[in-house]
Amino acid sequence: MSATIQTFELAIADEVLAELRSRLARTRWPERETVDDWSQGVPLERIKALCDYWRCDYDWRRCEARLNASGQYQTGIDGLRIHFLHVRSKNPDAVPLILTHGWPGSVVEFLDVIGPLTDPVAHGGDAADAFHVVVPSLPGYGFSDKPQTTGWGVERIAAAWVSLMKRLGYERFFAQGGDWGAAVTTAIGMLGAPECAGIHLNMPLIYPEAADPAQLTAAEQASVASLKFYRRSDSGYARIQNTRPQTLAYGLTDSPAAQAAWIYEKFYAWTDNRGEPEHALTRDAMLDNIMLYWLPANAGSAARLYWESLAFFKARPLTLPVGVSIYPREIFRPSRRWAERYYANIIHWNELDKGGHFAAFEQPELFVAELRNCFRRIRSA
Repeated sequence: MSATIQTFELAIADEVLAELRSRLARTRWPERETVDDWSQGVPLERIKALCDYWRCDYDWRRCEARLNASGQYQTGIDGLRIHFLHVRSKNPDAVPLILTHGWPGSVVEFLDVIGPLTDPVAHGGDAADAFHVVVPSLPGYGFSDKPQTTGWGVERIAAAWVSLMKRLGYERFFAQGGDWGAAVTTAIGMLGAPECAGIHLNMPLIYPEAADPAQLTAAEQASVASLKFYRRSDSGYARIQNTRPQTLAYGLTDSPAAQAAWIYEKFYAWTDNRGEPEHALTRDAMLDNIMLYWLPANAGSAARLYWESLAFFKARPLTLPVGVSIYPREIFRPSRRWAERYYANIIHWNELDKGGHFAAFEQPELFVAELRNCFRRIRSA
């Protein structure tokens, strides 16, 4: 497998898109839910509407062209071809930055932030805040290869990301992530690689400890309540993907309606919306992301990361500079005092008033501002 950097261009065959529409038209629907909310999962009326739009009105070629225009590449690392976006800033003093998505996300999440990050002047910013941006697809996600053996957990991915940045010629870089991206970015920090000068997390893996409930602030009480709700009523997907990813894959790989519902429900549960996913993200944006699961048929390989590494989702001590942005509809919203037990050098901490789990996707302007403010403190260190 070649270790060279090779350009990658998407050109999905018309027959593949026609088959998708045919499968959507032939969906065998279940009966409707017996409640009037989302507590049993995606309401039948809502997923039918999304799939009808997907079949009749959605334009994949628009997304395909945008990805191709963003600068797509592949390279072989540790036995897998890794797909990534790479955009160099025109500013020679720009600092390299690697952005890592999670589940059920993809590189699509970051398309709206690449321009402002690489060319801040063109987007009302300061040239001194420019970044060279690298956005890889996790192994088994998007158009990266699917691991054929066990062992591809977050620590191995973190080492691969360091290799990728060095291969691109970046001997010093920053790293950012949420969800699995937060786990991978945390693992990069744990590696102690001298190339990584600092990290930023929008879902820090920090949780309350046994003695905390006796002295919680109001914000911490709300965070604990959200965590209890997640564990009780919102984490079934993680247990299934952690324990039976292969069994789950048969249905999601065969049925586009099932694949869409599996992800659409999380856009409802985890975005900062007013009761409907479309309040936070457009149908086109959500389907762009869903297509990066459907087209490569990677429901199983994406889910398998939970089988490999779900145990990594616990607090880890870090000594390198760490920035944190807490969005109000995030699944986990730790307080700074909880984070200070594990992060010895917090350089940025901000609790925002809008946004959810998919920070860059939902609030690109706020996300860009957070990264600029965070890494501005250590750019020249």
